[in-house]
Amino acid sequence: MSDRAKRYAMLIDLRKCIGCNACAVVCKSENDVPLGVWRSWVKKVEKGKYPHAREIFLPIVCNNCEKPICVTVCPVNASIKRPDGIVYIDPHRCIGCRYCMASCPYGVRYMHPIKKIVEKCFWCHHRVDAGLLPACVLACPTGAILFGDLNDPESEMAKAMARNAVQVIKAELGTKPHTFYINLDLEAVEARQTKNKA
Repeated sequence: MSDRAKRYAMLIDLRKCIGCNACAVVCKSENDVPLGVWRSWVKKVEKGKYPHAREIFLPIVCNNCEKPICVTVCPVNASIKRPDGIVYIDPHRCIGCRYCMASCPYGVRYMHPIKKIVEKCFWCHHRVDAGLLPACVLACPTGAILFGDLNDPESEMAKAMARNAVQVIKAELGTKPHTFYINLDLEAVEARQTKNKA
């Protein structure tokens, strides 16, 4: 058994995504996310003009960054980066000040309308800690979402990363996102978002 530290990451293959929203729906169910807010969602962007119009699908989740801005701005240390790279919010510490929401360049945090604390995707760390995959990975009918340990060269995740050219959203910000995409469309990234408005 290796003593190598784990570094989890997610890989979304946009060549396989069909925009079915199974990932977003199962996320709401698994994490008891109320109506009106989302931990993950699928952006749908129309490109081109008739008769050559098409839809681009872009699943959005938290990037669980290597250098998360949200962790540095939290005044009560409620945003925490685990040794395995998963960034989560301690619900007992969060005071709902929204500093982390304001600092996140990806717009993936929301104010829980009942609890009045900030929440986000944390790659279902409760499932990962039990040896299971995040709910969205299991729900994807096309296998477009992979999750695993980047530091394990034998993992399916590491092998897929080695075989494919991957991109991240807003790499220029230096946060080092650990949600990677295959075939990322930059126009879809820049398209206006309508989810997670509190």
